[in-house]
Amino acid sequence: MTLQLFVISGLSGSGKSVALKVLEDSGYYCVDNLPTELLPALLGNLKHSGHDRVAVSVDVRSGNSVQQLPQHIELFRAQGIDVRLLFLDANQDELVKRFSETRRRHPLSSDTLTLPECVRQERELLADIGHLGHRIDTSELNPNALRAWVKDMIQLDRARLTLLFQSFGFKHGIPLDADLVFDVRCLPNPHYNPELRPLTGRDAPVIDFLAPLPGVQKMYADIRRFVEEWLPCFIADNRSYLTVAVGCTGGQHRSVYLSERLGRHFATQQQVLVRHRELN
Repeated sequence: MTLQLFVISGLSGSGKSVALKVLEDSGYYCVDNLPTELLPALLGNLKHSGHDRVAVSVDVRSGNSVQQLPQHIELFRAQGIDVRLLFLDANQDELVKRFSETRRRHPLSSDTLTLPECVRQERELLADIGHLGHRIDTSELNPNALRAWVKDMIQLDRARLTLLFQSFGFKHGIPLDADLVFDVRCLPNPHYNPELRPLTGRDAPVIDFLAPLPGVQKMYADIRRFVEEWLPCFIADNRSYLTVAVGCTGGQHRSVYLSERLGRHFATQQQVLVRHRELN
């Protein structure tokens, strides 16, 4: 059986321990804070011990060796190992807030660096790793939502590109993990209808309100056409994931409706996930 290696990396405070726990509960042999140079020996020992699903957390706690991760991943894939990488990120203000609230010490803390400076330095050290796998922005995610998203990833066919449609609200910031971003705030907003305001873009009354509108129809057709035209280029570039973010003001009605509709259309052709950041 092919050995599966799930690598979790990312910024300190972004939720790596939560993701690793999900994998442990799913039957993976998990190792936290493993120096990159020890990865080959670990995989060799575990393979002989009968373990075929391994998950490791690799980040700046292991020092400069984390920068060797891209070369190791390339080597493992050449050896036929099924490698998946999950990179967790969050915006600067959210990471600083999390460390301040928990009073935890940042791995790069020193007498000369402030907490924001530590976060910026860590982001620079990990700059060459984020693009290697699936990137998740946890800035607006609670732990339960992150757990659900990681569980979705485990079920995916690694050999196929995953097309991910994600709704969001611009007032909460653009997702850091987005590859393509579409702004649909110009469309009529159900929020101003008192009966529709508490509902979401998945509810029938909101769908009935938006679906007949010519502008909504044209926006949907234009986004669908753009993704259809450029998707083959992303596949040819050996991408494992393509995240299409659709944003409205609050991330509750218009972006949710369009993300759901786009997901249903492309699900007949591709491996598709649909996520709604502000509904979690």
